[in-house]
Amino acid sequence: MNKHKSLVPYLSALIAATIFGFSFLFTKSALDSLGTFQMLGMRFLTAAVFVSLLRVFRLIKIRFSTAIFKDLVMVALFQPVLYFIFETIGVRLTSASESGIIISLVTVSITVIAFFMLKESLTLIQWASISLSVAGVVVITLAKGNASGSGHMTGILALLGAVVAAGFYNSLSRRASTLYTPVEITFVMMWTGAIIFSLLGLLESAASGGMGGYIRALSDPVVLKDILYLGILSSVGAFFLLNYSLSRMEASRLAVFMNLTPVIAVASGICIRGEKFYPLQFVGAALVLAGIWGTDHRSKKSRISVENP
Repeated sequence: MNKHKSLVPYLSALIAATIFGFSFLFTKSALDSLGTFQMLGMRFLTAAVFVSLLRVFRLIKIRFSTAIFKDLVMVALFQPVLYFIFETIGVRLTSASESGIIISLVTVSITVIAFFMLKESLTLIQWASISLSVAGVVVITLAKGNASGSGHMTGILALLGAVVAAGFYNSLSRRASTLYTPVEITFVMMWTGAIIFSLLGLLESAASGGMGGYIRALSDPVVLKDILYLGILSSVGAFFLLNYSLSRMEASRLAVFMNLTPVIAVASGICIRGEKFYPLQFVGAALVLAGIWGTDHRSKKSRISVENP
């Protein structure tokens, strides 16, 4: 019995990594029918309402006050606002598999930003690993050659923007975590995203000819499935699984499971959406993953952001 119980944190981490890995696939699917901000508005409104219901039924505890929004405004600006604007644009202009690989560079971004902002030291091996990751991104970007669309480079740059935003978010959230619990931070993030993205989604609908297309898309069972997956499973469920796992295992072990996310993203993109992944892109992906492993493995203190939706 105890042996089975000891496996639960590892199973939770594996499920969380799987949910995150498939999230790129569901994002890509939702974007087939919805505009960028329409999708984000529905995703975060769903997540915010779900978290609020958990609070109403006393399944989670949140110290609600106006001060919490004031204190966490900068955290919410980087995550979810900037991060998801960049990520969603990037996913739209690239493939789900490419997106998963590029976004996995968040670990590298966190390390570099901590070096400059928090004065944390980096070893020579870490710098070499960071360079390896950058080389991998360059290979992935150039691998398609003429087969890539005109917006492909813009998509890659947008994904890198998301990676940088996530790095700043991590540094800011580490300070916020001394004042508020991960659940409270997530609550603010979900409602900030719901309000801002819903307003932008309404403007996007108006600019594209009204709410008719928006409403028709939301009546599509496939779109609803995508939104529920992203809003409840990816933004809320995976967070709780990560939080549970981190409370019962070392961050370094959890990092190993999180490195499965880009692998799952690539596999799901190729097998389910039929995306092409060129041989040279596999080389680039291997360089990125090797660089991530080297950066995180040599870190004196592994940093896993459980507040990341």
